[in-house]
Amino acid sequence: MDLPRLFDDLVRLETDLWNAIDAALRQESGVPLGSLDVLRVIARTPGCRVGDIAGALSITIGGASQAVDRLEKRDLCVRVPHPSDRRSSLVQLNEAGRSLAESAGLVFERELAARLGGSLPESELDRLGAALATLRAALSRGTDSGTTA
Repeated sequence: MDLPRLFDDLVRLETDLWNAIDAALRQESGVPLGSLDVLRVIARTPGCRVGDIAGALSITIGGASQAVDRLEKRDLCVRVPHPSDRRSSLVQLNEAGRSLAESAGLVFERELAARLGGSLPESELDRLGAALATLRAALSRGTDSGTTA
C-alpha cells in the first residue's frame, strides 16, 4: 500500500470537498462551513460546553471558544451559566442560530449528496465511512495497528 499517496488523496479530497461546500454555504447562507460545523454541534448536544465542541470537531478548546465568540458576535448563540458548575458555561443556539443551522444544514446536505452521493454505490460509501471511523478511532488512541505513535 502506498501510504503517502493515500494520505495525499485523503487530504486533497477533504480540502476540495471543504472548499466547494464552504463556497456554496457562503453564497447561499452567508455562513462559512467552519461556523456551520459549530452550530450543528451545539444543536445536537444537550448541555453543550465549549469542550464538547472541541471534542466533536477535533479542535483545541481555545479554537472552539473563539468559534463560539464569533457566533455570539453574530447573535447566533449565547453562553449561559452552567446550573451546577460555576466554572463553566453552556452554549445554546438562539432562534436565529437554530434557523441558520437548519437552512444552512439543508445546503450542506444537498452539496454533500451532489459531490459524494453519486460517486460511489451506497454500500461502498458505507464501507468508506466505517473505515474512516476506524482510522480516526485508532489515531485518537495514539495507535496505528496496535503500535504506539
